[in-house]
Amino acid sequence: ELQASLYIIMCIIIVVTVCGNLLVVVTISHFRQLHTPTNYLILSLALVDLLLGGFVMPYLMARIAESCWYFGELLCKFHHSSAIMLVTASIIHLCLISVDRYFAVCHPLRYKNIITDFVTFIFIVFTWVLSAVLGFIIIFLELNIKGIEDQYINAKCVGSCNLMLNEVSGLLSSLFSFYLPGAVMICIYIKIFSVASRQARAIRDVGHQSQKEQKKWAASNRRETKAAKTLAIVVGVFIFCWVPYFLCNIIDPLINHVMSPLLFEIFMWFGYMNSTFNPLVYGFFYSWFRKALKLIATGKIFQNCSSRTKLICD
Repeated sequence: ELQASLYIIMCIIIVVTVCGNLLVVVTISHFRQLHTPTNYLILSLALVDLLLGGFVMPYLMARIAESCWYFGELLCKFHHSSAIMLVTASIIHLCLISVDRYFAVCHPLRYKNIITDFVTFIFIVFTWVLSAVLGFIIIFLELNIKGIEDQYINAKCVGSCNLMLNEVSGLLSSLFSFYLPGAVMICIYIKIFSVASRQARAIRDVGHQSQKEQKKWAASNRRETKAAKTLAIVVGVFIFCWVPYFLCNIIDPLINHVMSPLLFEIFMWFGYMNSTFNPLVYGFFYSWFRKALKLIATGKIFQNCSSRTKLICD
């Protein structure tokens, strides 16, 4: 009964993750008004979450529910490599999004010249390539168990697929994949909201502008700040979901790997649920996403010229 309940709950989470992120991918890809550098980054992040929900979470579900790995050693390595790649890609995407919002809010006049579609595309490709190289090199070259091979062999048994890290790889992976990027993003968003508040006061205090110009600048400032707030919440959800895992990731090598593998897997699952929460955040805070969902649900997306539908009011 417990095993069946676990399968039902986790299957629901996987379906929500895959469907939610698929809707984000379809929405941004289809509607031309959403073809902006920021949304391209959100699209790529949704694709990361989609792959994580569709190809990584099901294997972890089976491992947690069955307490055993039935898919062989090669697929175990591929599973861990894919997980590292996608989690790394997530954090890099969130860093790029925070930089994008920084220029949009803090340097609005230079934003379109600096953050172009081409620059965004280059950074997205670089993110995917770097994440793939890191994920697969670490696991397939066994850099994660360098120096603790004997301990790894003693701990390994038939039907196990546990990710073991030595002290160096545990510390460095946690530091560069989570703690440093997280700290940088928090600092960037604090700066963004500080500048946004200052800009809002400046708009109110400027007397020589016409009322129309003031309204235009105020609307633009509100729109960019709201987008920054929404994406700051996405970053906050990411940090909240992954803190338990990355905390244990540092502590476990220091205490000679005595933590329960099941505890690691539960924390890992909770981290993966960040991919489930992201589309929910977009649906709650982005009106354009809600409008797009209505068009998709009613089938209007299949009508001629539906891609030109206006989802965002100027």
